[in-house]
Amino acid sequence: MPDKTDTKLQAKPALEITDLHHSFKKHKALEGLTFSVPEGVIQGFVGPNGAGKTTALKIISTLLKPQRGTVRVFGHDIKHEFKKVRQRIGYMPDHFSMYRQMTVFEYLDFFAAAYGLTLGQRNTVIDDVLTLTDMDVRRNDMTKGLSRGMQQRLSLARVLVHDPDLLLLDEPASGLDPRARIELMEILGELRNLGKTIFISSHILSELAEICDSVTILDRGVVKYNGSIHDLSNRDTGTSGFAITVSEPSAILLGILQQQEGVTEVTADDEGRKFDITIDLAAISINSLLQIVIDSGAMIQTLQSDKRQLNEAFMDLTEGGVRT
Repeated sequence: MPDKTDTKLQAKPALEITDLHHSFKKHKALEGLTFSVPEGVIQGFVGPNGAGKTTALKIISTLLKPQRGTVRVFGHDIKHEFKKVRQRIGYMPDHFSMYRQMTVFEYLDFFAAAYGLTLGQRNTVIDDVLTLTDMDVRRNDMTKGLSRGMQQRLSLARVLVHDPDLLLLDEPASGLDPRARIELMEILGELRNLGKTIFISSHILSELAEICDSVTILDRGVVKYNGSIHDLSNRDTGTSGFAITVSEPSAILLGILQQQEGVTEVTADDEGRKFDITIDLAAISINSLLQIVIDSGAMIQTLQSDKRQLNEAFMDLTEGGVRT
């Protein structure tokens, strides 16, 4: 079974950062950042509070000039070609303000007009982004009456009105209840399927693990890891932990998995649909095991990385706190 994630990570870069430095007086916010984000992926940007994530996003979005280093967006240098960069990006900050006396439609129409769209274009685009973010029924609501989750959706819709290729999202799930978080991640998955590249920051690795193709971990202004979620969870252990859910209960699948060489641990829930599995990567690959599950007649519904391993890797890589 081919690994689609590996193929995506080999795509040409949407974002390239090389030796990026930035300081605020004596505080070093970024120290030599170097990494890239391939086109068409969702890449997490994760680190403790104060790690430098927002500073990096402001530089990428041309709101802050880098003191040293280079940043390219689809090949365009942010210093010398910032107008071209701004045409290709959509930036959603961690804190945003609403024009409270506007309706949802008026709010989006204002920003679409600011990007130079004609009246006809604006009407079409606003219909599209409201449908995508499931905000159709809210188009005539006043923005001041929206819940936190609805405000986040509206802010994302605003980011999309000029059809950017790279989305820069700073803590978009902050303050959302569990249902709103899940719905937001589903919307981001749809945007990836439409060909968007999404660079999304968070201080919680596990909330991004199920949707991200890759992740950059930042700590005290320094990149500590840049690569696939899969490789991070297996770092230095030689094992991989994950969970699969099948569409229908399977009475035989547990026994099949227990008999496979390289499967070191497997448990099933009472319903017989969710299986927590740990494998020895030297003996069997995840793809090989998934093929065995498929050959058993089971239909895989979800595949999730073991959050315990991810959290352990994150804690090993980061110290937390702010460099002074």
